Amino acid sequence: MSSQPQLSFAPMYVRHVPLIGTMERRNYEFPWSDGIFRDCVKAGYIARLVMLDDEIIGYGVMQIGADEAHILNLCIDRPWQRQGFARVLLDQLVQEASNRRAHIVFLEVRPSNPRAVNLYQQFGFNEIGLRKGYYDSANGREDALVMAKNLVSETDDFVRH
Repeated sequence: MSSQPQLSFAPMYVRHVPLIGTMERRNYEFPWSDGIFRDCVKAGYIARLVMLDDEIIGYGVMQIGADEAHILNLCIDRPWQRQGFARVLLDQLVQEASNRRAHIVFLEVRPSNPRAVNLYQQFGFNEIGLRKGYYDSANGREDALVMAKNLVSETDDFVRH
């Protein structure tokens, strides 16, 4: 009798960077370098592995400063995409931001990635701006949609002050 696979999250450490870098290069045409991941881990950013049983199937990296969180990277490896794991990872990161008293979460996304844009919109992120020429692309540079999700309502904010 086989049991249901267990999804969990674990901290990313420097020792995970070679594997995460390989996964990043497999999933993105313009990937982060291993050095960027190493720097994020060493700087104390929230860096989470998505585990299915004992296998790493994705990761997320988020920075928190003052009362703002910024999701910098979110990836589910190709064999595991389109199964809802990105939504679960996004929820985990937003919950961690909220637990650390962030009031808002920001992220950038390529307009040419409609699956990601749709996921973020369904999750309550709203487009708040555009960063011109933010991403490398095959045709030079691509703009980024800047999206944000408020984590506190105006009444919550009023009660806190």
